[in-house]
Amino acid sequence: MRARIIGSYLSPYVRKVLACLELKGVPYEIDPIVPFMGDDRFTQLSPLRRVPVLVDDRVTLADSSVICQYLEERYPAPALYPVDVVDRARARWIEEYADSRMGDVFIWGLFNHAVIAPAVWGAARDPAVIERITTEEIPPVLDYLESQLPRDGCLFGSLGIADISVAVFLRNAALARYEVDAGRWPVTAAYLARVLAAECFVRLQPFESVMLRTPIPQHRAALAAAGAPVSAESVGGAAPRHGVRRLT
Repeated sequence: MRARIIGSYLSPYVRKVLACLELKGVPYEIDPIVPFMGDDRFTQLSPLRRVPVLVDDRVTLADSSVICQYLEERYPAPALYPVDVVDRARARWIEEYADSRMGDVFIWGLFNHAVIAPAVWGAARDPAVIERITTEEIPPVLDYLESQLPRDGCLFGSLGIADISVAVFLRNAALARYEVDAGRWPVTAAYLARVLAAECFVRLQPFESVMLRTPIPQHRAALAAAGAPVSAESVGGAAPRHGVRRLT
């Protein structure tokens, strides 16, 4: 049985899981629903109405970090997490920093205002908000990454969960037409180029492009025509619905 992933190729959290599946060579199919477009069956699988969801022959999981840890334990080679206990803790911290802080800035901030709000909710883009995010919120994140990322190779030797977690959010920044300034953050810019050149990311990029240029109702057909492993059934709905919001 192939694993089934529910979620859009454009979601960094989904991309994180897909990159891990690709890296480990685990067969999968995808129900490429846009975030917020799941029906009542989706709510049963993901009570917070967030993607990704993984469904396989043993378990249903609805959190990218939990899914990746599960994949690591069920399919241990190649390893996503370092062996050394200190490096493993550092890798988990980088993953958490990416999922939380980078998610807030690059997804709920930049990508939401530049892409999601216009495409899903029909809201007008607010250039002033986008300008504030790019000038005030993004630079401190990139300053921190510049101090943490390696000048050569990956964070802990081979490509792993920490590298994948950072790269998926910076990929969304690029999809929102924000490029890391190589003059100001040279280590981060070079690192991002190296990581996104990995085959596990390269194989996903054509499907991301299809979703960006195709109207939402036509996503499944366009992705199938492009060769994506689209599932036969879908838990996608016809109208967007908000998920559970954090009380902060």
